[in-house]
Amino acid sequence: MATDFYALAAPGAADLTPYRPGKPASELQRELGLTDIVSLASNENPLGPSPVALAAAQDAITHMTRYPDPAGFALKAALSERYGIPGDWLTLGNGSNELLNLVARVFVQPGDEVIYSQYAFVVFALAAKVVNGRGIEVPARDYAHDLEAMASAITERTRVIYLASPNNPTGTGFSQAQFLAFMAQVPPHVVVVLDEAYTEYVDTEAQLPNGLELLRQYANLVVTRTFSKAYGLAGLRVGFAAANPQITDLLNRVREPFNVNMAALAAAQAVLTDDDYLARAVAVNRAGMQQLREGFTRLGLSTLPSYGNFLTLELDRPAQPVFDALLREGVIVRPLQPYGMERHLRISVGLEHENRRCLAALEKVLSC
Repeated sequence: MATDFYALAAPGAADLTPYRPGKPASELQRELGLTDIVSLASNENPLGPSPVALAAAQDAITHMTRYPDPAGFALKAALSERYGIPGDWLTLGNGSNELLNLVARVFVQPGDEVIYSQYAFVVFALAAKVVNGRGIEVPARDYAHDLEAMASAITERTRVIYLASPNNPTGTGFSQAQFLAFMAQVPPHVVVVLDEAYTEYVDTEAQLPNGLELLRQYANLVVTRTFSKAYGLAGLRVGFAAANPQITDLLNRVREPFNVNMAALAAAQAVLTDDDYLARAVAVNRAGMQQLREGFTRLGLSTLPSYGNFLTLELDRPAQPVFDALLREGVIVRPLQPYGMERHLRISVGLEHENRRCLAALEKVLSC
């Protein structure tokens, strides 16, 4: 009789529904034979890489027969200089996604509770489940985190709370005042993870919290950031977590050695110095957000408020058929059924001509 390996697997693995990333253009090309494709599914930077990051990565891979620096000393030094955070407060990750999972591996035992918001980044729930934690999903308020309700959900079994500002996939955020009021209600032994993957796109007038500036105020705070969005390094997978040295030491004990490759380390260090690239990325995003919003308004469509580099479109019909029809037009966006948002599409900001192509395809599809 054949062995049932699903029965042998740990419950956290056997019961897990894998994360579903955005559809890659190469897959659509194979399926439909299309070559002219606009990919607006994964909140990537549409500019292409920073020239200094590209040069640094190309130089680094000439040494690919050697292992990368397991401590990431040079990148940590660059992060320390830019953000004023000591190196022993930093953990490097294979994207911030790995770091979100590391927190659960360190602090959550089977049966412990992990709190996150409805419509929050799906990895929060996956991180809890894979370590047999008990996920506590708190209902959102207007598709945004309800911090008061999340604070009220804390019990003696709570170990980790995941927050995101701006949040993916909704684009919503919360103010610094709301965050400080929330933290005042969190016991010091409960670890709060503030995911700030899109923070570079946030206008300072929005008054969203800057987690890195609050680390010394809260010993139980972990802030995660990534180079995959505004810094344009999604394909290299590199991010970092900042927290007090005890938490950092624990994260570094369980992370894989050499988890960030040498090209990623070099490119991330280099792009931190390319302020012109970052400014251009933010400017292109701001113009693209306006272009898409105006286009959606002309089509009689509305979006959720967004502080990121994407918009969540509200439809008057199920989103999956619209998504499928857009694929046939060579436009890839993101349906949000995994989040329970059956009538929403998430659309990343692209270059001006990509946004225009998306709007034209959407108009055509919705008129059919």
